[in-house]
Amino acid sequence: MATAPMPFALTLGAVSFLLAVIWGPPLIQLLRRWRIGKQIRIEGPSTHQYKLGTPTMGGVMILVPVFVITVALNFANFLSGFEAGRAFLAYFGFEHGSPLIGKSILVPLLVLIGFGALGAIDDIAGVRGWWGGNGLPIRYKLAGQTVLALGTALGLHYALKLSVVGLPGVREWVDIGWWYVPAATFVIVAMSNAVNFSDGLDGLAGSLSVLAFAAYGIIAYLQQQNPLLSFCFTVVGALLAFLWFNAHPAELFMGDTGSLALGATLAVVALMSGQWLLLPVIGAVFVAEVGSVTLQIAYFRLTKGKRLFKMAPLHHHFELLGWSETQVTQRFWLVGILVAMLGIALALL
Repeated sequence: MATAPMPFALTLGAVSFLLAVIWGPPLIQLLRRWRIGKQIRIEGPSTHQYKLGTPTMGGVMILVPVFVITVALNFANFLSGFEAGRAFLAYFGFEHGSPLIGKSILVPLLVLIGFGALGAIDDIAGVRGWWGGNGLPIRYKLAGQTVLALGTALGLHYALKLSVVGLPGVREWVDIGWWYVPAATFVIVAMSNAVNFSDGLDGLAGSLSVLAFAAYGIIAYLQQQNPLLSFCFTVVGALLAFLWFNAHPAELFMGDTGSLALGATLAVVALMSGQWLLLPVIGAVFVAEVGSVTLQIAYFRLTKGKRLFKMAPLHHHFELLGWSETQVTQRFWLVGILVAMLGIALALL
């Protein structure tokens, strides 16, 4: 009897959690030894100064178990092409051609690694003082994101033959043809930056990412996209392990290594599900964060120096209104739960 998709995916999440938690403390020690610590903006809230020097690049804790598990599953898929391999997999409940694993899932995996590498360059640049100590210049970062996103969009369209989008309340998929490529490129870059801007408080970006990946995992399950389901919950497990060390007061920050990778990968998962128009709903807090930055800059330029928010991104605005860091994180997380539920509901229409 073949292994059931949801129990298998949840088990993968548990395995991913254990792998990440086990190597979390050694990773933190290694980052401290290499002096890869958080740099705090001078203009940021004064209450954040205690975070100075806290190890960053914690996104590596998420990337490694997801990479190991996904590669192992695809190797198992390779083994299924041989009689001895099929017998071995059958012993653990897999049938030949099991939908629990698949080569298509290498696309989000490559995106996770590619954007993670770009984020790592930015993190190291900030710590080592390259380019004035402010990390990778924005134009270089955006150029790198765009190149990676365009390559991914071309792969999704021409390799995986994706060109459709789902509309709430419409039963049939809408085929947008070659417009899928620029649309997918924009979605990937936008969501990568959205999660990046949300990474400013202990547990905030990680907890919101858990909800978003879990929501799309459920959507994938309802669509019977079992490889995508498995991948989503593998990421969820690794994220939960990261949150173990990122809970306030954080011992570790994900840095751009994690935030850029998670945002881009979430976008790819949404694109593969066809329900990428629901990203502004399921990722509403992410969208609000990046939207607050965009509005702040535009308003500042139009009014020649006035500010729309006390500080952007949005979570800093609420901190300066008097909310504690824990209050902001928990309240944003509660909103994240509600919009994830709403997104799943809209996907069912």
